[in-house]
Amino acid sequence: MRERLVWTVILMAAAAMPGNAEDAAPRAFVDGTGPGWVELTLEDFEQVNCDPDTWRMKDGIIVCTGQPVGVTRSTKKYKNLELVVEWRHLKSGGNSGVFLWASEEALTGLERGKLPPGGIEIQVLDHGYAEQFEQRTGKKPDWFTTNGDVFPVGSSKMKPFPPISPNGSRSFPSKNLSRGIGEWNHYYVRAINGEVRLWVNGEEVSGGNECQPAEGYLCLESEGAPIEFRNLKIRELP
Repeated sequence: MRERLVWTVILMAAAAMPGNAEDAAPRAFVDGTGPGWVELTLEDFEQVNCDPDTWRMKDGIIVCTGQPVGVTRSTKKYKNLELVVEWRHLKSGGNSGVFLWASEEALTGLERGKLPPGGIEIQVLDHGYAEQFEQRTGKKPDWFTTNGDVFPVGSSKMKPFPPISPNGSRSFPSKNLSRGIGEWNHYYVRAINGEVRLWVNGEEVSGGNECQPAEGYLCLESEGAPIEFRNLKIRELP
């Protein structure tokens, strides 16, 4: 009994030590291996409204310059799926995202410098964005976070899971787990029958249900700053 108590104290102390928080919390990483998983490259995407050199592959990594604002979309539509992607921002305040279920109408004729007015966005935002917002406005941001918001765009609809943004449109993350500039982050997304759930670096944090539409294209965002994606994998579900 005494030996068990000693080990409990040691583990509690280790969990409380700076730098050990990540090790203290058990996290389940879905790595996109196993039956049904398919790795996606830029060959699986089509240009929508970016420049020819906005997106490129380098050493197995999808590299985006961030200019101009726009998207590249998957060559096929998806309904029920699991998605794994790692991303990292290369500039403080970088902004990007992954669109699920973007409709044909939202992408057709999309102007250069615009994002699709439809789909469910999974936010990919650097912490510096919040810092720069506070410097510009003198206020702390209350309508977005930098740790994995999920929200409908344009005419799309979603009932967000709590915690919810003040205007009721976004699912805010229940934990702050995103890593900073230059560090790789891991997203696992499960989207089934109009319900979206997001895991950030191994823990579920946000999502929503009653999504409309609940089928469409997968898009990667170019939104003003350089960003890299790797290990982009998808598994279609019944």
